[in-house]
Amino acid sequence: MSRENKIPAWYASLSARHGKFMEAVEELGRVVKQEGPLDEKTAHLVQLAAAAALRSEGSVHSHARRALKAGATREELDHAVILLTSTIGFPTVSAALSWVEDVVDQG
Repeated sequence: MSRENKIPAWYASLSARHGKFMEAVEELGRVVKQEGPLDEKTAHLVQLAAAAALRSEGSVHSHARRALKAGATREELDHAVILLTSTIGFPTVSAALSWVEDVVDQG
């Protein structure tokens, strides 16, 4: 399995222990993406920004990978994060950029 398609160990563990719950979470994700006009790339950039604001390293990794797969560029990933500087502060933005870097380096 390629790195971009690998399910993180924690996610796999949750799925194994709480299958119905995780299926519901995944279904919710599919449904909310269908509720509006944003394309897949833009949706993942929005989710990347939200993950950065929450300081969720795993979610930043996930949405950076998914945004790249949907056609986003490295520059778009960085821009989605640095736009948050005046809202969430430089230290949080810097951390999120390092997490984006993790994904890009795995390339």
